[in-house]
Amino acid sequence: MLKDFREFIFRGNVIDLAVGVIIGAAFNGIVDAMVKKLIMPLIGIFTGGINFEKEAFKFGDAELGWGAVIQAVIQFLLIGFVLFMILRTYRKLTKKDNASYAPEPTETEILLADIKQLMQRIEENTRQK
Repeated sequence: MLKDFREFIFRGNVIDLAVGVIIGAAFNGIVDAMVKKLIMPLIGIFTGGINFEKEAFKFGDAELGWGAVIQAVIQFLLIGFVLFMILRTYRKLTKKDNASYAPEPTETEILLADIKQLMQRIEENTRQK
């Protein structure tokens, strides 16, 4: 069992995933700071000095912090946009020219081509008679 666990942990995908999670958490910290310290204050200037982080509705004893939700949505959209741009760039850089790359035909495709040729010959022979 220990051997299986060790093989699982040291598999390349698990290590890559761990690195991705750590980098993602660090990236989240950067985006969080950008949203709270740059974007939301600018939005506050355009909305007459509203501090969205502290905006809330009182509903009985409960306080519904709608401003924090707006900040979270902006943060999510910003992270989504940055990831979109990264993946878009990655796809462009790794995209192979489809015209120059023609994969070898599989055995099934070769057999189907042979069958097609045989059927065409049979059809030609029946027309000639």
